[in-house]
Amino acid sequence: MHHHPDEHIGGEGAFDDPLSWEAFELSVLIVLVLAALGYGLGLWRGRGRGRWPARRAVLWYLGILCTGAGLIGPVASAAHTSFAAHMVAHLLMGMIGPLLLVLAAPATVALRALPVSAARVLSRVLRSPWVRLVTHPVVAGVLNGGGLWLLYTTELFMTMHASVLVHALFHTHIFLAAYAFIYSLIGIDPNPHRAPWLLRAAVLIAFIAVHQILAKRLYASPPQGVGSADAELGAQIMFYGGEVVDVTLIVLLFYHWYTATRPARVRPGR
Repeated sequence: MHHHPDEHIGGEGAFDDPLSWEAFELSVLIVLVLAALGYGLGLWRGRGRGRWPARRAVLWYLGILCTGAGLIGPVASAAHTSFAAHMVAHLLMGMIGPLLLVLAAPATVALRALPVSAARVLSRVLRSPWVRLVTHPVVAGVLNGGGLWLLYTTELFMTMHASVLVHALFHTHIFLAAYAFIYSLIGIDPNPHRAPWLLRAAVLIAFIAVHQILAKRLYASPPQGVGSADAELGAQIMFYGGEVVDVTLIVLLFYHWYTATRPARVRPGR
């Protein structure tokens, strides 16, 4: 895939060597292939620990495909010249992909597959203060929403399309922040410090409000170098596409709350 400096968002500017973009894409591909193989190996190694729901494996591979489609390939390539395509890529790798991957419970797959000593190490990491901090709904919500606000309201958006290093770092941040945020709300993997339901619901509502305000702001005043028609379409994709993911999160959050509280009502003697 070839990028030309005179074609990217924001017009002319210093554009990194095409080889470095190809190195970025190759790196993404390697990580995604390793994630696909690792999950499959985990399922195979943990096969003696009881059945694993097939739907979770399907969600994992769909999540890898969505994340990959947002980072490499035709949509990601078009995102350098089109704000609307950029928003489609953002939805794929910054919202839908992380949601599907969280629902696939990769840490549980790893814990089932690893020998006892290694599983204990992983458990310690998951309980560590740093993981506890970044997977707190408020912190993860600020990292996620704040990162987007910073990207679209400063010159970072222009810089990201001109520098492969900034592009790689920012997309890594967006993906990890989205994953941590969704995990903090509806993660199936072990979370010894799960926040109370009300706090999670409040943080999700606040995040949805920030996301929608940002989409409306982009519709009215697009980032530097983005044409108004392109910006309007991109903002609409962000608003309505984001809304679909947000409603899904609300439904899943309430479903988890319902299933967690139901046994106590149905079987009081348990």
